[in-house]
Amino acid sequence: MLSIVDNRCFKRLIFDVLDHDPTHEDILKFFRRFKKILDDRGLQLKGITTDGSALYPKPILEVFGNVPHQVCELHVISDLTLAVLRAVAKVRKAIRAQMPPTPGGRPRGSEARRRARAKKQLETKVTELFDHRHLFVQHDLTPAQARTLCNISRGVPALRALREIMDEVCRSHLARAVGMNPVVMLQSPLFSRFRVRFPVLER
Repeated sequence: MLSIVDNRCFKRLIFDVLDHDPTHEDILKFFRRFKKILDDRGLQLKGITTDGSALYPKPILEVFGNVPHQVCELHVISDLTLAVLRAVAKVRKAIRAQMPPTPGGRPRGSEARRRARAKKQLETKVTELFDHRHLFVQHDLTPAQARTLCNISRGVPALRALREIMDEVCRSHLARAVGMNPVVMLQSPLFSRFRVRFPVLER
């Protein structure tokens, strides 16, 4: 469903129910319909807030012109949260790939036992990262949770960098500071430090 809401009074102004995922043409048609309503009443659109979908910018420009457009802060933070969790999953996958192959059965010999211990440690690391992945995006951490996060991030600087992203978002409301534009946000100094390491944050 597509809908336009007056955020001052939270009143729905217009809506449309689709039987498919919206397309560029659907958005264009919907905006033109709303533009006609505004024109008939002698009204002018002063600004618009949307979610982070790539479907909106071009139709907005085509129908309403160069009207101020911002992305909802909640959607930006939600997208960042998902990107951080994907990056944590990428780290887990990389750690899993480091596990040394071990033959089945009880390890024999010092080298086999060493490899078995190394594999067990990496398996534990992967499990802990999965079980506690929420700690990388949770807003406030208890002292116990902070210690757990420190332990599971030890030896992997990239993981601490991910938590630093969320800390900065929560602490300074970066989404609001850069106009809630995800493109601008990902070009900010904070995120430019991590784009090479975690390309998933660019999506």
